Amino acid sequence: MQARYTILERLGGGGQAEVFRGVAESMQGFKKPVAIKRVLPNLTSNSKFVAMFLDEARLSLNLQHANIVQVFDISKAPDGTYFLVMEYVNGCDLKQIIERQNARNRRLEIAHTIYIMLECCKGLNYAHTMEHPETGLPLHIVHRDISPPNIMISQNGEVKVVDFGLAKANSQIEITDPGVVKGKFAYLSPEAASGLPIDHRTDVFALGILLWEMFTGRRLFYADTPLQTVELVRRARVPSITAQNTSVEPELDAIVRKALARDPEDRYQSAADLGDALAQYLFSRGLKVTSRDITLLVRETKQDIDKQRESAPRASLVDALITDELARLTSLVDSPEAPIQQEVTGSTELVDTAAWAADLGLDEP
Repeated sequence: MQARYTILERLGGGGQAEVFRGVAESMQGFKKPVAIKRVLPNLTSNSKFVAMFLDEARLSLNLQHANIVQVFDISKAPDGTYFLVMEYVNGCDLKQIIERQNARNRRLEIAHTIYIMLECCKGLNYAHTMEHPETGLPLHIVHRDISPPNIMISQNGEVKVVDFGLAKANSQIEITDPGVVKGKFAYLSPEAASGLPIDHRTDVFALGILLWEMFTGRRLFYADTPLQTVELVRRARVPSITAQNTSVEPELDAIVRKALARDPEDRYQSAADLGDALAQYLFSRGLKVTSRDITLLVRETKQDIDKQRESAPRASLVDALITDELARLTSLVDSPEAPIQQEVTGSTELVDTAAWAADLGLDEP
């Protein structure tokens, strides 16, 4: 029996979707907190995006891991709007934590950074090695959009990767589509930025970018325009971390550099391999860190976010309209509208990069 969904508040939004905190209530009266992601209507007019979104979203229903935000339902409103109903993570995302630290002229502690990335490695390796539930064949899942907003951290210090259901769908949108943001350029891999075929090692590269940025407190590949940013990614020239943060030893710098190798063959060949290298470094230095150490950082960040949210005007009319849509949702979980594919990898076509800035008007996050 389909659950009824009620919106409680809007949490945020971006170029692909807006997210709400809500409650799912079953016919038996059982209530569960959920996050409801509404795909923006301008995207649902793109048939290529919708087909890929449904395929990827169904695939995400099979991902059940402690370090991945679980998707419970995929639904469609009568007006054609699509919704993802997901696990609600009571906390904040990595971008919010980094921004709070930067505002205080602080970097994340080295041990904390390594712990967060270790947990991401666990979730990504699980997804990368996932097999089809019926055929047992490898699914070759690649997230493609590992970036600070897509890493959620709960108030209990749990680290979870989000948005497996949107990443590849977004990469298939035509560049000329108006109002569409073509991913986060600063977190692409060199092969993706060059329009070459990609595999799970593109996610390993993105983890390397996050490590570099958290250790230095700076952006690695970031320029004035999307085109210039993409060119930096293609070159993949990585300045020394130790030169900018003397607390980072050369051994740790070398681990990050290997994750950021321009040639995928020179990188860690799996997220698990990168995780092992990071874990070995922690153990060799006698650094103890657990989820309890992350809890205080998350709770302080969330307190700041909640204060800002309380002072912001509530979009009650918008919430009411969305709630009305939710009351008429049709679940697509068992629908044949877009069957799961056995292969979800491919190339990201980045043609005519000079037109990106003009067509997209993108502001990097």
